[in-house]
Amino acid sequence: MDLGPVNICEEMTILHGVFLLAEQLFHPKALTELKKSDWERVGQPIVEALREISATACCQPFAWKKKALIIIWAKILQPYSVTPSDADTRWQENVFFSVGNMIPTINHTVLFELLKSLEASGLFIQLLMALPTTICHAELESFLEHMSVDTSSKDVAFFLSVCWEMMKHKGNQQDPLLSQFRTMAHKYLFSSEEFSHPPKRFKSDPDVCPTLPLLAMLLTGLKQIQNRILCPGMKCGALANLADMLMVFALMEDDPQEVSAIMYLDKLATVISVWNSDTQNPYHQRALAEKVKEAERDISLTSLAKLPSETIFIRFEFLCSLLREWGEGLQAMLTGSQGTSYDSYRLCDSLTSFSQNLKLYLDSTSLSKEERQVVSELAEYVGDFLRKTTKVLKNKGFEKDITASIAMAIIEQQLDRHMEMCYIFASEKWAFSDEWLACLVNNWALFREPDLVLKLLETVMEVTMTDRAIPESQIRQVISLILDCYADLSLPDKNKVLSGTLLSWGQKGLSDKLMAYLNWFQEDLNTTFNQLAQSASEQGLAKAVVSVAHLVILHPEITVKKMCSMAVVSLGTHKFLAQILTAFPALRFIEEQGPDPSTTFVVSCLKETVWTKFSTPKEEKQFLELLGCLMNPVKSQGIPVAVLLGPDEVLKEFVLPFLMLDVKEVDLGLKIFIQTLEANACLKEYWLQTCSPFPLIFSLCQLLDCFSKYWQLPKEKRCLSLDGKDLVIHILEILCEIILANAETLSPDTWIKSLSWLHRKMEQLDWTVHLRMKNLFEGHFKCEVPAMLSEICKLSEDEWTSQAHPGYGPGTRLLAWMECCYISSSISEQMLSLLVVDVGNPKEVKLFSKGFLVALVQVMPWCSPQEWQYLYQLTRRLLEKQLLHIPYNLEYIQFVPLLNLKPFAQELQLSVLFLRAFQFLCSQSCCNWLSMEGWSHVVRLLCNSLTGLLDSVRLIQSVGPWAQEQDLTQETLFFYTQVFCHVLHIMAMLYQEYAPPLYVLALEILTCYETLSKANPSGSSLLQKVNEQCFLKSITENISPEERRQTLLQKISNF
Repeated sequence: MDLGPVNICEEMTILHGVFLLAEQLFHPKALTELKKSDWERVGQPIVEALREISATACCQPFAWKKKALIIIWAKILQPYSVTPSDADTRWQENVFFSVGNMIPTINHTVLFELLKSLEASGLFIQLLMALPTTICHAELESFLEHMSVDTSSKDVAFFLSVCWEMMKHKGNQQDPLLSQFRTMAHKYLFSSEEFSHPPKRFKSDPDVCPTLPLLAMLLTGLKQIQNRILCPGMKCGALANLADMLMVFALMEDDPQEVSAIMYLDKLATVISVWNSDTQNPYHQRALAEKVKEAERDISLTSLAKLPSETIFIRFEFLCSLLREWGEGLQAMLTGSQGTSYDSYRLCDSLTSFSQNLKLYLDSTSLSKEERQVVSELAEYVGDFLRKTTKVLKNKGFEKDITASIAMAIIEQQLDRHMEMCYIFASEKWAFSDEWLACLVNNWALFREPDLVLKLLETVMEVTMTDRAIPESQIRQVISLILDCYADLSLPDKNKVLSGTLLSWGQKGLSDKLMAYLNWFQEDLNTTFNQLAQSASEQGLAKAVVSVAHLVILHPEITVKKMCSMAVVSLGTHKFLAQILTAFPALRFIEEQGPDPSTTFVVSCLKETVWTKFSTPKEEKQFLELLGCLMNPVKSQGIPVAVLLGPDEVLKEFVLPFLMLDVKEVDLGLKIFIQTLEANACLKEYWLQTCSPFPLIFSLCQLLDCFSKYWQLPKEKRCLSLDGKDLVIHILEILCEIILANAETLSPDTWIKSLSWLHRKMEQLDWTVHLRMKNLFEGHFKCEVPAMLSEICKLSEDEWTSQAHPGYGPGTRLLAWMECCYISSSISEQMLSLLVVDVGNPKEVKLFSKGFLVALVQVMPWCSPQEWQYLYQLTRRLLEKQLLHIPYNLEYIQFVPLLNLKPFAQELQLSVLFLRAFQFLCSQSCCNWLSMEGWSHVVRLLCNSLTGLLDSVRLIQSVGPWAQEQDLTQETLFFYTQVFCHVLHIMAMLYQEYAPPLYVLALEILTCYETLSKANPSGSSLLQKVNEQCFLKSITENISPEERRQTLLQKISNF
């Protein structure tokens, strides 16, 4: 039968026929005159026909019964007087009109008696509640009047069932039949004269819960038929109804705390167990699925509305009077030997809940003396009754545990709280039974939640560790289903599962106990990483994340280690792989039982797979960039990312343990350090505080202190070049700036204690390292310098303090001064301003200049490139102030030039100074002073300075102020000649193995000479050019080896 539009069909023809039969049986009277006493004779054919149709309906018999009752009720409700035009309209619009016309005119007695005969109390309430409020109350009034006349035991049973259904009722807005019935009632009945006035028992209040007045009417009806309730079972039902009614309308909280799923399931099992043992219960023979659905309704009463105070106490008194009247007889029945019926169980269960809520009501509500007496008396009666009938609820384990079947039935039908049942379902107690497996297979889509996936995984883990004989194929099937559920999760939910997996089973993940069932893992791993290597692009990111998510849940350790290794070794993949890794914030996991409980999982994988194992500088660079991407993830479209490495963690793991000159990783550690500081400079929180910043500063200072003894150390103890010293200094400066900027985050007392601790620890280090902390200690501690410095500087006692230092005896004042100057440009300027040299005294200036050269030679080998640059700038400042005298001789001049060399005076003096310094270094007294690496270092410093001179000269010649007044080509060529000679002079003094940088520089000077000479061909005569070529060749003839000499000569010949 079509359950949509109400059309004429075979079943309707039968219904039409039995009503015609009933009409004949009742002839000569019309069915509108039918009374309750006539139903037994007239109504039997109708009842039997409806039962037969329902029993033989090919699909949804209950729905057909509902449809038939709707048609009958609509027939009763529709107005009798219908005009022809109105009839035409209703034929078209009212779906019930046409089929209703097939049935004779009937009255309410037919409807109510039919409902009673069919035991359709639930359907009655559904249809009643679909009617407009006024009609609903009028119809219920008619029902109560019908029940109060010639009340039989069947009337009582049906009435009590209606009351119970009313309390359990929850509207179903999706039911198309009810929607059509509701539409018809609102459109055609609401304004009719018959229903224009509400029934006398009802007073409309739009703010009141719609069920409240109906239950109030039913309660009145209960009082009317009270004396007709004779059967003990019905008395139990009446008392249970009254107790539950008072619970939902008086005692229950508006938003009561929901019972746990376990208790809920236990309650369902108890109810169904009672039904199974109660042969008289209508649900005794029903299928489990139907029982579960109905049992859910029975135990799911909720607070609806609050009765007025005066009404509550009237109801309390009524319940109390019924207990007084019926209590003794019911106690005798309940404590007898007969089995427990559902009515008796429900009475005890309802009274138990009522008693608990009544005590709360008594304790929490402000009551008058009389009201409190009523409530206390009722509580005493209920408590006494329950004490005497305790065995009813104690014997609730009526049959073997059926909770598993109930839970699975709830899941299968997706009833109330079915998702909670999924969690209970996923327990070891039931796992891997045939029913359990079938339920999982049929409903796996419900388990696509992270917590459920984890619960199922936990269950599989536990079951596989037991002695239960489970076929391997079943275990594989379940694992496959769980992984399918996991694969369907969103990325955030996958991370929840991954987090739980790591927390439960550590770095090995599921493979820790399930590897025997994951024999395909290695093949998937290889396939996935081959694809990653081939499609490392933004377009393939989403697909790559999905593939890795599948692997990382199975074996996180192998997957992440493989990614770390690939990110370093495979050229250009590191950023792509970092994007994938940062899509899994769950990897920021710390294994408490691991070897280092403070190290995160990703750090462990990096340290075990790639750290200290780099074979090329490119791998180091990719590792550096990988760390940067993990600390500051690159946001990609559609993929949420998270920080996997904190800056404090990176410093702790990859920097701090390696801040020692004799550790091979010190250089990379410093690069990581500076990258970390710069990349996280914009972080709002003061993250350095977690790294113990003052001990961190001291570690860097200790590293700097090692440079003061650099060339005395064996080669294997010098794992960082002097170029790296600049990086240490730069990091130290940034660190001090950050700490000073965040000083207010510490209390004044803590700040002073921290500075004092650092100052005390640094007493064991070289004084120059201490001076580097000048800005940090300023205002708290004075700068400590060798006492000899005060002989050449005016040092303020407020800022400086002089102390005797070993190695700084007489004649070392300029050495101490120069060591101050190469610390920073600001200190260099300060030292220059404090310098005491009388410019007007030539002897003093000459003496200072000689001392300066000696000090310069002494500090040069220990200078980093930046420190040497500070000294280079200092020398220029001294020349500007005429504090430094560098005589320029004519040893490399063939003819006295008639040139204006004033624009290049400083550059020429500096070149001579460097020559004199190297003459000093290469002298017999100093030539054995430096190691091979030391010589290479000072040669590099020299080449850097001379390259700087070349750049300076080019600027003077092209855009300097002197260039605006005259052509400086000849002067510039003269400078190139002089510097070339100085470079060759130094090359001649050095061993050949140290000369390559100078050789390259000599070639560069010749290139500069050639370029300028050809650019200005009129600048000099042909004879002059020939003479200069001959002069340069004569100088070059002294150079060895032969290959270098010939190359230089060939270069000169090209001028």
